Amino acid sequence: MGTVEGRFDITRRALRDQVYERILELLLSGEIAAGERLSIDTMARELAVSPTPVREALVQLERTGLVTREALKGYRVAPPLDHDQLTELFEARLMLEETAARLAARDAERLVPALAAAHERHRVASAAVLAAGEGGAAVPLPVTQQYFDADRAFHDVIFAHSANRYLEEMYDGLGALTHRMRQAALRGPEDVREAMAEHAAVLQAYESDPEAAAAAMVRHVTGVRTRSLSGH
Repeated sequence: MGTVEGRFDITRRALRDQVYERILELLLSGEIAAGERLSIDTMARELAVSPTPVREALVQLERTGLVTREALKGYRVAPPLDHDQLTELFEARLMLEETAARLAARDAERLVPALAAAHERHRVASAAVLAAGEGGAAVPLPVTQQYFDADRAFHDVIFAHSANRYLEEMYDGLGALTHRMRQAALRGPEDVREAMAEHAAVLQAYESDPEAAAAAMVRHVTGVRTRSLSGH
């Protein structure tokens, strides 16, 4: 049986995570506008919690780049990534993803079942986005989040099988900007369909010609970059 202190710590972390998810939802949905100042005390009252989990959540969100902290002024919602920032982000992502895909080819036999499962998860999430957005309707935020989580899981499988801990760490560090990049992504149903097709091509390469997987990944990331930058 766990100690009282241990159970308290778990409860505290759970509350912090819940507060983080709620603030993230407000940021991604646009309910809190870019540039708006974030008062810890005000948010704590609105969320009916103490200031501590709000402060901890904002520290986490600062690492994603969604909020910024100004000396003596507190936190503020960051603006979306601009064209130059997105360009630099994709340059770094392209380098990491191509290398991971190439290294993971050495473990293709074990990788394929896990990647196929991740691809199926992404297919289901994509279908949910397309169904929710039919007729031009706004896609609910939880559906969008599930889609991006499934997309990330697909890439995580490849990095896990690259067998390079430092490459994974660099990708995780880059992933802190993922939430900000999402503000420029998912511009319509064609984006979802194209991403699905690109993932399928990566999986097929690992199944039939693992040495071709890196090139397939380059085409995928390049496609995401083109779609993300189209409105900038």
